[in-house]
Amino acid sequence: MLFLTKTKRWGWLWREWLTTVDHKKIGIMYLIAALIMLFRGGVDALMIRTQLIGPHGHFMGAQQYDEVFTTHGTVMIFFMAMPMVFALFNVAVPLMIGARDVAFPRLNAISFWLFAIGAILLNISFSVGGSPSAGWMSYPPYSELAFNPGPGENYFLLSLQVAGIGTIATGINFLVTVLRMRAPGMTLTKIPIFAWSALITSTLILFAFPPLTVALGLTMLDRLFGASFFTIAHQGMPMMYVNLFWIFGHPEVYILVMPAFGVFSEVVPTFSRKALFGYEAMVISLLAISFLSYGTWVHHFFEMGAGPAVNVFFGLSTMLIAIPTGVKMFNWIFTMWGGRIRLTVPMLWQLAFIPTFVVGGATGVMLAAVPGDYQYHNSYFLIAHFHNVIIGGTVFGLLSGVYYWWPKMFGWKLNERQGRWAVVFFAVGFWVTFLPQYLLGFEGMTRRMATYPSGLGWTALNFWSTIGAYIMAVGFIIMVYNIIWSRIHPDWDTTGDPWDGRTLEWSLPSPAPEYNFARIPVVHARDEWWEMKREGRTDEVKISPDTVKPIHMPRNTPMPVMLALAFFVGAVGMVFSWYWLAIVGGLGVVAVLAYGSFADYREMEIDPKRILNIEAKLGRVES
Repeated sequence: MLFLTKTKRWGWLWREWLTTVDHKKIGIMYLIAALIMLFRGGVDALMIRTQLIGPHGHFMGAQQYDEVFTTHGTVMIFFMAMPMVFALFNVAVPLMIGARDVAFPRLNAISFWLFAIGAILLNISFSVGGSPSAGWMSYPPYSELAFNPGPGENYFLLSLQVAGIGTIATGINFLVTVLRMRAPGMTLTKIPIFAWSALITSTLILFAFPPLTVALGLTMLDRLFGASFFTIAHQGMPMMYVNLFWIFGHPEVYILVMPAFGVFSEVVPTFSRKALFGYEAMVISLLAISFLSYGTWVHHFFEMGAGPAVNVFFGLSTMLIAIPTGVKMFNWIFTMWGGRIRLTVPMLWQLAFIPTFVVGGATGVMLAAVPGDYQYHNSYFLIAHFHNVIIGGTVFGLLSGVYYWWPKMFGWKLNERQGRWAVVFFAVGFWVTFLPQYLLGFEGMTRRMATYPSGLGWTALNFWSTIGAYIMAVGFIIMVYNIIWSRIHPDWDTTGDPWDGRTLEWSLPSPAPEYNFARIPVVHARDEWWEMKREGRTDEVKISPDTVKPIHMPRNTPMPVMLALAFFVGAVGMVFSWYWLAIVGGLGVVAVLAYGSFADYREMEIDPKRILNIEAKLGRVES
């Protein structure tokens, strides 16, 4: 803030970033938020592991421990992984499919600001009123008012509902973008796999998030208005919440990991210098996972007595979903086989991912065996499995994508040597952290324990698990240092194609101009840019001065920020049961929506002379 004041850049920040509807800038803001939340959730994880480094831990009290592990899970799932997914969608998908923008640019900005307000709501709970403490799944009766008084749980419910509105809007936006905004000639069989993953993830969001919204809304009615949907004392059904949550929760795992599969399906062909092996099989396996993910939610509560027929069905469906997941592993391995592999940082994340995710998948199949699940469930074995999949799958994949598309976002590459050290520390730290937790699960240590007695054989394993967490933290610090050092000593990407890429985003300068494509490309092949280079047609990206036409783009608008602030006011009113303030916030939402509908629908026209000037500076005008 001091820097912005001294350099008089507050106006620039407002005009260029806070009110932007440019998908590329929105993607960068999502990425910055995700990295901040990765730090925030990582600090929570270090606090948890410090508490458990030895028996009879006194680093935190039991109540604070409950608050920290609640916010750790909530931040990492909803406010770190999800925005990093949306960051890569915004940065890459429109460029990949030859579009000038997403289908609904202003809605895209609204989605970001609602997510940001949700994140702010959750994080201020630690300082104002009290933090949620019922776990990131917020099961009743732990989340009911009688057992969890105070505003902490209200923060949880409102932050996720506000951010969830933005998430559903993003799902609609990218579903329509991929289906309707593709360049001429880009049929469904020519869509890059990452764009396929965005399409399928968006579809999953539209079906998975409404049940979560209902579950959170009903819990809020229980807490604020005396309803009894989940209160046993008044004939409520806590199991109804559990079903609603996991109808969301298991597809959510694939909402998070599907984009990582898409990233690797771009990274592996690029750095193997080969077309992706089995494109059709990859698409079919992604579609199969999206379908099967809705038939597995009951495996999260096998031990609650659903009956043998139900347990057998969901056990088999959980095992079945491993088949299309395994197909992708073979796709990537066969793509690398015989290729000229370059061990860049994005590729190293992929190589770290394969064994990590295989172990996570195999232990998931172990949990699908109902008798085994009775032993493993609620133990540290489950914690290790979950992190194997989410960190080893989602985080490794998304960080690979961040390094891969970083030059396209900022115009300069991250230092490779420092990036390799970050991969090594993060991956080694991961295994040192979570391999002991599998053993702790076998030895009977249950999750959510704030402390444990000595003499149970858990001390050494917990010690090494904590050491591993700090090694991962060193990896994160190296990543941050890598970003700062690379910005001070930039390795500028003057070609727009630093990796010798295959898809259309690498045909553009780095970073791409505000309109992306001066002329919308016509697609003839699956890896269009690679084929253009192979056939010597790269001059097709240049434009003729005689053919340039005005380009219409949406104007920046304060409406998304205003709407988010109105939501914030209303949510704070609900958190503290200040209903007058909630009504003010609600009226503010209605007023901003009316303003956006009738007074804020504008476009700007980019003049052909300006387009020619920009393209000439980039060397993309025919002589």
